[in-house]
Amino acid sequence: MPEPKGREDLLARLSRFEKQFFPRYEKSYRRLVEEGQQPKTLFIGCSDSRIVPYVLMDCGPGELFIARNVGNLVPPWDMSAGFHGTAAAIEFAVLQLQVHNIIVCGHSHCGAVRGLYADPPAEATHLREWLQLARGAALPGPGSPDILRRVEQRSIVLQLERLMSYPMVARRVEAGQLFLHGWYYVIEDGQVLVLDAQSGRFEPLAREVAASPPTAPPEVDATHWARFDPTP
Repeated sequence: MPEPKGREDLLARLSRFEKQFFPRYEKSYRRLVEEGQQPKTLFIGCSDSRIVPYVLMDCGPGELFIARNVGNLVPPWDMSAGFHGTAAAIEFAVLQLQVHNIIVCGHSHCGAVRGLYADPPAEATHLREWLQLARGAALPGPGSPDILRRVEQRSIVLQLERLMSYPMVARRVEAGQLFLHGWYYVIEDGQVLVLDAQSGRFEPLAREVAASPPTAPPEVDATHWARFDPTP
């Protein structure tokens, strides 16, 4: 019987983890087992293979609690869309781990957003239904690059809005114990744009750029729920 394609490469990668990576972080892993995980941030990101949260945030083991799915989408808390692992991850992160931050990170060239304008294969019944969680961010017209980028950003805000339907999230946000963040990762530029709740725009990290006068009305209004930690 022929071996599965790529098996040797997969096993070689496992071997490198055991022999090279783990020895460097063995003390950290043992401490995390003894003391338990205490991440301060829940990262809700896309399953896209080009997104590597630990690299993006310069983190190591134990620093992030990560929930990834197609399109970095958040299902409604009322279970109107059925059971979802992402909803369970949100509840666990907020109630059990008591994270201080939740980041919803979208990105450029998102296949999930393209799927709003070009139907997935007929057999992808789960995917077709899942993408409806982003439908409210869609704009009319063909899926041009400009439209797709705007919808990618609008979808991030839609998911943040939906997060506020989770009672444990809303309660902690209103108490100033939990902070929501919307990030848009431009893959080809290696740049992350951050949602400014006051302007409703995704702005570069450089404050002098963010402070420039607006040239167009904001896509979204986030001022009614977003709370930001004043500490850097």
